[in-house]
Amino acid sequence: MSGQASFTLRARNPDVLTCIANLSNDEVFTPPEFANRMLDTLAEAWAANNGGADIWADKTVKFLDPCTKSGVFLREITSRLTRGLEKQIPNLEKRVDHILTKQVFGIGITLITSLLARRSVYCSRHAKGKHSIAKSFANEDGNIWFQRIKHTWDDGRCRYCGAPKAIFDRKEGLENHAYALIHTDNIKTRLAELFGKNMQFDVIIGNPPYQMTGGAGGTSDSSIYHLFVEQALKLDPRFLSMILPSRWLAGGRGMDEFRQSMLGDCHMRELVDYPVANDVFPGVEIKAGICYFLWDAAHKGDCNVTSIRSGDVQGPIARNLGEYDVFVRDARAVSILHKVLHRDEPSINSILTKDTPFGLASNYDDFHDKERSGYVPLNYIRTMKRGVGYVARKNITKNAHLIDTWKVLVPKAYNGGDGLPHQILGKPLIAPSPSVCTQSFLFFHIGSRKAAMSLQSYYTTRFFRFMASLRKITQDALNSTYTWVPMQTWDRTWTDEELFAKYGITPQEQTYIESQVRPMNLDDSGDE
Repeated sequence: MSGQASFTLRARNPDVLTCIANLSNDEVFTPPEFANRMLDTLAEAWAANNGGADIWADKTVKFLDPCTKSGVFLREITSRLTRGLEKQIPNLEKRVDHILTKQVFGIGITLITSLLARRSVYCSRHAKGKHSIAKSFANEDGNIWFQRIKHTWDDGRCRYCGAPKAIFDRKEGLENHAYALIHTDNIKTRLAELFGKNMQFDVIIGNPPYQMTGGAGGTSDSSIYHLFVEQALKLDPRFLSMILPSRWLAGGRGMDEFRQSMLGDCHMRELVDYPVANDVFPGVEIKAGICYFLWDAAHKGDCNVTSIRSGDVQGPIARNLGEYDVFVRDARAVSILHKVLHRDEPSINSILTKDTPFGLASNYDDFHDKERSGYVPLNYIRTMKRGVGYVARKNITKNAHLIDTWKVLVPKAYNGGDGLPHQILGKPLIAPSPSVCTQSFLFFHIGSRKAAMSLQSYYTTRFFRFMASLRKITQDALNSTYTWVPMQTWDRTWTDEELFAKYGITPQEQTYIESQVRPMNLDDSGDE
């Protein structure tokens, strides 16, 4: 009776790793259930490469989490190995000790997370503690290493991660977020220092920190998750699996080289994409969602891509990740893209300005509310509301030749949430000649009011915004976002029906476009 009661109570108690709060949006704890999905993907690939062998029944395989936080990956790996090695090492205590001392390794990202990880894996924050389930360690850290290391400052920022010295040059005892894996020129030497010479990891898996506050020496955050991937690959693992923000697939500042490398890597075996981060990390907002990948050194060919949104699963579908310079996340869109690009028409971004078209920042305020001689209308957006002021023509030094053109202004940024169908882009605004705008807008420069009206009608179609959506992965819509939107003639009012007919969009493809893009009502001025 007491045994049954004890079992029932254990079953009702929640997993502590499902209850702890995230440290921040860029240091998010991985839910155990999600970690196990990744381990299932790994196990399937291992079996496919090894004649059906069970990775959890191999006592020689070594695992590394190079950015451990809660220790969930190491804990779940240990649990699986404990079951899988039962026949080979029947004694439970010896089996667990072998796994923890010979197979499972981690690098903590902060002092507190290293203690948490050891508690999750060893059942003690110290590997040699009284309650530790590991019995053979010679030190308190065990195989979950952490020491505070220093940034390497170069002209006010860290040359490894871009962290600004003004923020992260902290006193001893304070976390400075100099992550061990990415703060070295020779990662193999670093790992040999931590875990011993000739240490070769078969599997590297984890959820790295995503960004540094004020990174790259500026005032905005800078992505660092790609640095963990690049360093891990230098360790020559058989498998690498990591959780990343999905924005790297089509955007992200400084991600072009990384994206080109990853999309062109024939060793990418699995990519599982979640456009809405809340489907994986409840209560956490990560623009463009998250994904995880499985890189397999033995794999050469297409990648199995799966997209999951609110339980709706698309895939897996074998795809060539490097077909374009960015990745088209939804395979259903590829046939439409092929039809449009096949016509080889010029891109509309050839008449679209780039960032900060007149050199006036979004917070520019040297303007007047009323019209004056020698001044031109200035369009701006402040706190999500549009306004018009007047700025001296002589103050415009960038693209001054475009002041006296008709324009279709388009907001540089538009969010609108993760729900579908989505508006995709902010509403356009026709600005007559002469006129200028702040950084809040880009604009299409056009020859006349009639042409501007035609272009605006084209912009509001679902077809236009769908083509832009294939390259728009965050709230920003830059010049490159419009690369796949084809140029038209500006002599008519464009409709979706006419565009669908022109490009041979089938009824099924039309239904798909309509499921992704909602109509745009220009009369409703309250919705940016």
